[in-house]
Amino acid sequence: MSNMLTMTPEAVIELISAVLVRSRTSEDNAASVARALLAAELAGQNGHGLRRVAAYSAQALAGKVDGFAVPTSEQTRPGALAIDAGNGFAYPAMDLALDWLPAAAKAQGIAIAGIRRSHHCGVAGVIVEALAERGVAALMVANAPAAMAPWGGRRPLFGTDPIAFAAPLSNGAPVVVDISLSKVARGKIMAASQKGDPIPEGWALDPDGNPTTDAKAAMAGTMIPLGDAKGTALALMVELLCAGLTGANYAWQATSFFDDKGDPPGTGQAIIAIDPDAFGAGGDERMALMADMIAGTEGARVPGRRRQQIRADYLENGIPVDAELAASIRAIGA
Repeated sequence: MSNMLTMTPEAVIELISAVLVRSRTSEDNAASVARALLAAELAGQNGHGLRRVAAYSAQALAGKVDGFAVPTSEQTRPGALAIDAGNGFAYPAMDLALDWLPAAAKAQGIAIAGIRRSHHCGVAGVIVEALAERGVAALMVANAPAAMAPWGGRRPLFGTDPIAFAAPLSNGAPVVVDISLSKVARGKIMAASQKGDPIPEGWALDPDGNPTTDAKAAMAGTMIPLGDAKGTALALMVELLCAGLTGANYAWQATSFFDDKGDPPGTGQAIIAIDPDAFGAGGDERMALMADMIAGTEGARVPGRRRQQIRADYLENGIPVDAELAASIRAIGA
């Protein structure tokens, strides 16, 4: 087992930002990316955290992602914001969405931000939770490069395409639902591949369509969908919302998030925010009632509570980080 060290949130931010600035990324964009990767680590999702730094750095150096891109936005309808990430990192574009959506949703009842020419968006649950903390319910969908075939087919056309939802509660932290439409997020397989660990059977298929526990073979193959045919139907819905609707690349048009080869991925995200009082006052109280029923059920847990507990623990005691990983990140561009 690798040696672990403990890092403060500030040290994680500094580490990531310094490497990205050395890798042809502006200080503002580096800071935005660092905040997002820190949030992933604090959510216990390290496959979307520090383990992404090497790939991000390589892509910025190669120009596959424009580290100096400044996202632009246009309000195309009273409740719609079109955001062009400019083939830069997704996080500065999502910062624009987070700034605009709460007030727009409160004014209109519902609002949507669509992002095109984007990139890997990290942990979608972090984004919707941030919106719920600002008083609106939120639904987010995002696509990723093709890694999953339509049910019955072998050619990957869909990404692992996350769906995330969060709801503000009148009596506590938000409910947070965050699922990948493959059996697991591909970032977990990437992390296993980097560490040389096997993966459980049932997660992925190798390039020949056979079940595999070899993480490297899985990265070259396809992911098994969550819920079989139902998972691929949901993946189609996600692709139409975050690519068909926004003008972003579909999964099958996008290049890899994991290497520095080819054109920018150009993927998309769609984020919907809803005023909990859109149909009358007390929406957050009604949603709290449902959450309380789950919390009071023996053996059950309200979605989001585990990540919220991990975050509280890491903020108090520090973030555990693989020492070899930290050293390899520090060495980038040094």
